Amino acid sequence: MRSPINVAVVGTGFGQKVHIPGLQAHPHIQVVAVYNQDGAKAQKIAQAYNIPHFCTSIEEVVGLKEVQAVSISTPPFLHYEMAKTVLQAGKHLLLEKPTTLSAVEARELYNFALKQNVVATMDFEFRFVPAWQYLAELLATDYVGQQRLIKIDWLVPSRADATKPWNWYARKDLGGGALGALGSHSFDYISWLFGNVERLCAHLSTAAIERPDRNGEMQPVDADDSCMLMLELANGVPCQVTISACTYQGRGHWVEVYGDRGTLVLGSNNQKDYVHGFRVWRSLAGEPLMELEIPQRLAFNQTFTDGRIAPFIRIVDNWVQGIDRNTSLTPSLKEGIYSQLLMDYAHQSHQTRCWVNVPKLNNFLNP
Repeated sequence: MRSPINVAVVGTGFGQKVHIPGLQAHPHIQVVAVYNQDGAKAQKIAQAYNIPHFCTSIEEVVGLKEVQAVSISTPPFLHYEMAKTVLQAGKHLLLEKPTTLSAVEARELYNFALKQNVVATMDFEFRFVPAWQYLAELLATDYVGQQRLIKIDWLVPSRADATKPWNWYARKDLGGGALGALGSHSFDYISWLFGNVERLCAHLSTAAIERPDRNGEMQPVDADDSCMLMLELANGVPCQVTISACTYQGRGHWVEVYGDRGTLVLGSNNQKDYVHGFRVWRSLAGEPLMELEIPQRLAFNQTFTDGRIAPFIRIVDNWVQGIDRNTSLTPSLKEGIYSQLLMDYAHQSHQTRCWVNVPKLNNFLNP
């Protein structure tokens, strides 16, 4: 019987809600440390989850001899330095999206991981959700024929309330905004399901231009809460993406694929849990849409009240397999770089108000 991999959890917002329970649910993982810059909070969380060590610095985390791997779920502006410290210490890495604040930073992390011969995984959960896996299988069989149009809507109300407190999410320079929170996922699954992006055009907007801080003082917001994206894929297929975090009763998350033989639709109108509720429909040659049954073989072994935990456990299992094989499995930092690269070019397009050409990933990795 293999020994468990000793993991430290860095970040206790999303980390406490998803990473800790997901890691502790995996049979080959043992959570041995938790990080929070507030020592009292770190200790309280450690005690609540029966974690032996609590730390207040990333250096303290990697300094623990028993720590073999680290999961990071802190805000984006902290990712690069923390992940760099983890990788240079020779520890395996599980990193939340968005990868970093720029594709250049993401590429440096990728090279650190290669140099240290450690396994790095990105938490792109949609690759492990049953309905999405089924859509991928159907697309792989050329189910709709020659693709003509891809349309993606992701409309949720998480930032719709303008009285929601101002924090790092409101600041573009700290990695805040809907493009980073949601678009990073979309860019990953677009490349997974449909292939690379040849060029893109983006318009980002901010509806709630100020929010109250902890003292009730209004602070400016410059991070986007809506994104409109037009993509031309490498195979020439047009892809339209509309993302918003400020839509009360938005339609949820939908992917529509139109081809010369038929149509596939994946979607969920769930407003709170971005994993629960996905279903798949199909139509061939103009027939009415008909719901397809998701194969049982793709179902989660266990589901949770928080829908994000079950696919995260599959991410963890993928990470463990990579560590066992001594190779980073998809989604790795390479996929993280590509998602970040597309975000960088989306910002460039918005700033220049022009279409921009997207470099091939291999060209970016080897400038």
